[in-house]
Amino acid sequence: MLKNIPSILPPELLKVLMEMGHGDELCIGDGNFPAAGYAQRLVRCDGHGVPEVLDAIMQLLPLDSFVDRPAFLMQVVPDDPTKPTIWEEYRKIIKKHEPSFTDFASVERFAFYEQAKSCYCIVATGESALYANIILKKGVIKPS
Repeated sequence: MLKNIPSILPPELLKVLMEMGHGDELCIGDGNFPAAGYAQRLVRCDGHGVPEVLDAIMQLLPLDSFVDRPAFLMQVVPDDPTKPTIWEEYRKIIKKHEPSFTDFASVERFAFYEQAKSCYCIVATGESALYANIILKKGVIKPS
């Protein structure tokens, strides 16, 4: 155990977050996301939902401030009546840790899959909400 490290984050994920550089992307996938099929690196957080994992990661990961939209959501497929209420929860979590955050980039489903393939890592969760996948672009820690 370490001080000030969220216990939900497994050691493998902490290592991945430390290895990532500016501009690298991290995908957090819901339970339906084909994480194992797309991942260059896969970290499993089964039994946890995306909001808890996102909140823990955001305590450690700076978002890229050099791009307009450093967080990406998968668009709802046309004609699908799903209204992903979980997105508003993501917005609140990110704003809590990154007050200057403005909004998400919206990415078409298959384009999102392609973007996920190039992510530094995919985190697989047990999230049951639909369209609950999110990609984060890592920023830099600025000197104080």
